[in-house]
Amino acid sequence: MSTFLLEIVTPERLVYSGEVTNIIAKSIEGDMGVLAGHIATVAPLQIGALTVKHADGKRSHIAVHGGFLEVRREKVVVLAESAELPEAIDVERARAARERAQLRLESGKMHQDEVDHRRAELALKRAMTRIDVTTTDNVSK
Repeated sequence: MSTFLLEIVTPERLVYSGEVTNIIAKSIEGDMGVLAGHIATVAPLQIGALTVKHADGKRSHIAVHGGFLEVRREKVVVLAESAELPEAIDVERARAARERAQLRLESGKMHQDEVDHRRAELALKRAMTRIDVTTTDNVSK
């Protein structure tokens, strides 16, 4: 099966670079699959897990926290606000962040301030993505 180079880049560093056969990303329009030879495009990403199928047939998942997906001729670049490999995620910290965000959303004060409410929603989504990426079988076929 044909492969292409996938690079996941944040403002701080290169998170991932490798040959893959396909990816599934969460764009703001919905899930978007990319195979080798895909037409050039740019898509804004939402917070979610990026599913990667490697050249050896194994799948892995990477937490991506917003940004853009750029498809080029033989390369896909994910320009992410933040991205984390499963082994870099502290699951207990993510669970604590999830609990804090849920408590903030459940409190009546949140509805008075839309900005704080939106921040809590995004914090919850980031925490859930981190947990999902670490609990998903990251070396499956």
